[in-house]
Amino acid sequence: MDAEILAFDPTPGKAEMLEPGLRRILAPNPSPMTFRGTNTYILGDRGLCVIDPGPDSDAHLQAILASVGDAQQITHVVVTHAHIDHSPLAGRLAKEVGAQIWAFGGPDAGRSAVMAELADRGLAGGGEGVDGSFVPDVIVAEGDVISGDDWSLEVIHTPGHFGNHIALAWGDACFVGDHVMGWASSLVSPPDGDLTDFMNSCAKLHARPWRVFHAGHGAPIEAPHERLDWLVSHRSGREAEILDALAAGSNTAEGLARCIYTETPSALLPAATRNVFAHLVDLVGKNMVSPIGELRAEAVFERL
Repeated sequence: MDAEILAFDPTPGKAEMLEPGLRRILAPNPSPMTFRGTNTYILGDRGLCVIDPGPDSDAHLQAILASVGDAQQITHVVVTHAHIDHSPLAGRLAKEVGAQIWAFGGPDAGRSAVMAELADRGLAGGGEGVDGSFVPDVIVAEGDVISGDDWSLEVIHTPGHFGNHIALAWGDACFVGDHVMGWASSLVSPPDGDLTDFMNSCAKLHARPWRVFHAGHGAPIEAPHERLDWLVSHRSGREAEILDALAAGSNTAEGLARCIYTETPSALLPAATRNVFAHLVDLVGKNMVSPIGELRAEAVFERL
């Protein structure tokens, strides 16, 4: 990880102004999956919108409440997706301030047909962990506008990292959750993550003239289109590695991950395996590889 990425090191619990009408509070949940922690955004000057309240943390709840001035009130709580580092605090915060929770749906919402089938066969979520109890008060859809007294957000459904994932357009800025991050590539872990959807969502975001992305983790992304290009290129390169490895002989997702992710710490190998499996599912859909038998995480795959 280069020095520029590591330079992002804000103080957890401190509300920092990013631009007029927008502040960020870092949650105290650093980890190999969350970098410095989850970014919670406070949007507005009077009636406030809290985007991604974060993990169920007493300290973070108090930090969010302390950021509200005497003439301010939290009127909206918006969640980009139902991972445990983004959504669990939403319920407590909304109850505390009398606001509603806005999101695309519960943790199963937005799943593609193939991922729903894998889930029905017993494949459980991996990686960052799913907030299985998450239930929004207001369900939003593609193109909906969430408005306060001095701000508005356009909902963009961006499945891929998670089926119920949304991005939120605020003028020429976009809150992209975990779909795009500046410090690492986004995890795509079936059945909650779908690589086919992920690539389509990248294309959807790329088509618009953004100035900046505000991500769920890490610093603001000042060159959004370049970062999207890198994500697509990174995934294309990983696909090529998987196809090359399969050309040498049939293999499982775990076996391919061990061959390809040679410098990845052993603790992160399960996440790498899920990423490889996401690629394999995508390649099955493209008729480029095939499982020997039923499509499942432990299947042996062969190149067609």
